[in-house]
Amino acid sequence: MVDNFEFKERYDFYDLVRIMKALRGEGGCPWDAEQTHESIKKDFIEETYEVIEAINKKDPELLCEELGDVLLQVAFHAEIEEEKNVFTIDEVTDGICKKLIERHPHVFGEIKVDGVADVLDNWDTIKRKTKNQKTQAEAMQFVPRELPALMRATKIQSKAKKAGFDWDNIEDVFAKLDEEIAELKEAYASGDKKNVEEELGDVLFTAVNLSRFLDCDAEEVLTASNDKFISRYTKVENLAKERNIDMKNTPLEELDKLWEEIKD
Repeated sequence: MVDNFEFKERYDFYDLVRIMKALRGEGGCPWDAEQTHESIKKDFIEETYEVIEAINKKDPELLCEELGDVLLQVAFHAEIEEEKNVFTIDEVTDGICKKLIERHPHVFGEIKVDGVADVLDNWDTIKRKTKNQKTQAEAMQFVPRELPALMRATKIQSKAKKAGFDWDNIEDVFAKLDEEIAELKEAYASGDKKNVEEELGDVLFTAVNLSRFLDCDAEEVLTASNDKFISRYTKVENLAKERNIDMKNTPLEELDKLWEEIKD
């Protein structure tokens, strides 16, 4: 047991920091002590998605818990760096406070804005300046490759739009999607796997462009489609079970009839 640990009825942020130090320190937890940024980086992703799940469920109690899990990840990574005398959690806090003040000159300075659009333009301009991004191409290169691909595509396309490199109307995007699908079919007919992958990527990228013009979030609409498929498949599976239908040995045409039946 860690010496001199104070048990409290209610803890605050710096209690979390102290607990993290105790876990990784002498007499602490062997598992926590051996973790690195690399070994727990996927935990950060998982905890973040669980926050999104709580938001989608509109569950404030779960949201409070999951935000705590994300905060733990922040404290964990900061403690690893403090042990190496690189930076501390206070420097993390200092950095984000300064960034917020700098990027809100309409709140903490004399800049005047006329609505949300001006706020976002100012944010983007200041961000590019502080990161020494002189062009939109450089801004695109800073979009992390680790983002979900649909989200990354949306961000890249939005930056291209800021530079004026975008479709004039949605009809052009529909036409481009038809063009990309035709090229994918040609690639498939040729049997060139590498070309198929490239053309399929172009189809998906253009579909994200279309989602922007339709004012839809590509990640959200695909998630909804995934949910819809699972729901309908579950109904098909249950219906097949009721009728003693072996799905694995039933022609797809017959299964499609079940699919159409549960859709009605």
